[in-house]
Amino acid sequence: MFPALCVLTAACSPGLSAPEGAGTPMPSEPAARAAARGQTPVSADDAPAPTALRPEEQATVDLFERTRPSVVYITTLAQRADWFRGTVFEAPQGTGTGFIWDDEGHIITNFHVLQDASSVEVVLDDQSTHDAEWVGGSASHDLAVLRIDAPREALHPVTMGNSDALLVGQNVYAIGNPFGLTATLTTGIVSALGRRINALDGTPIEDVIQTDAAINRGNSGGPLLDSGGRVIGVNTQIASPSGASAGVGFAVPISTVRRVVPQLIFTGEYTPPRLGIRAVDEGVGRRIGVEGVLIAAVEPGSGAADAGLRPIEVVRNRIVALGDVIQAIDGEPIRTLGELRAVLDRYQPGDEVAISILRDGETEDAVTVRLQ
Repeated sequence: MFPALCVLTAACSPGLSAPEGAGTPMPSEPAARAAARGQTPVSADDAPAPTALRPEEQATVDLFERTRPSVVYITTLAQRADWFRGTVFEAPQGTGTGFIWDDEGHIITNFHVLQDASSVEVVLDDQSTHDAEWVGGSASHDLAVLRIDAPREALHPVTMGNSDALLVGQNVYAIGNPFGLTATLTTGIVSALGRRINALDGTPIEDVIQTDAAINRGNSGGPLLDSGGRVIGVNTQIASPSGASAGVGFAVPISTVRRVVPQLIFTGEYTPPRLGIRAVDEGVGRRIGVEGVLIAAVEPGSGAADAGLRPIEVVRNRIVALGDVIQAIDGEPIRTLGELRAVLDRYQPGDEVAISILRDGETEDAVTVRLQ
């Protein structure tokens, strides 16, 4: 069963055919000019051989040929009703990109690529088509895992890179299927680091890579590579008023992918580290003029309970005691619940964090909480 989300649709170009009556080929423009001058045109066989590729060109060609077998073409199908015949059928809905994670057949793509899909087909580089099964996904990270039953010799897992070591200005490469066009390579640079974008559920995705490598509809879910052909991110969004590539694309860093995907494979969902609290609706804080996350309840036996965090007190729908307001974690400002989740996502269960809270009108910086 696939999640109910919004789908990227593919733009398909109509096939081109020769004009009616096109039997005798017309001479090329250079040949016509040569004939007009009384010269014998040079045939293709007599043309000089192309010069050798420059080293940087050859490196890009080699990178593409080496990485292309790891990239897959994804087609999503959705159920459609034929009200006249009283039948239900599946029809192509959209396209996207993914890449092979391991030799067990796990495929990584974006969560939004599979939105509203009733089933999914994956086409490998050898053009074999496989039905994919849903393994797990996290809308908060725009990541999803599929699995296909394919021979191991047909599976070519990607090589992982290190997104934490990236530098602005270094070359990057994106392979994907924009507008349904398979095996397309675009190049660019890392144009910025540490960006924050919003996932489907509004949760901020942290430390996103910004690139000017062209990313268009259908590229979603494909790999962003460094110059060694190692995956450093998953292409996920573009910033464009027109909906087409405008030179600002974003990729979820591979450091996030490596943290989230193993849990998706093992459990089907991602559970972030928890403080052990339930938060008050953000609208309440805005109405009373408090910035931060108000604590609605503290779970017994949790790290928050052990640290003595206090929840809000309400009597007859009136706030009688504000309780604690979380305003920072390890020095990182917290203004919304989404920011709280994004910051906690950097940690592991069992880690200790220092929380700055507003209590009785004063800020306290020495509250240590062990995460669950």
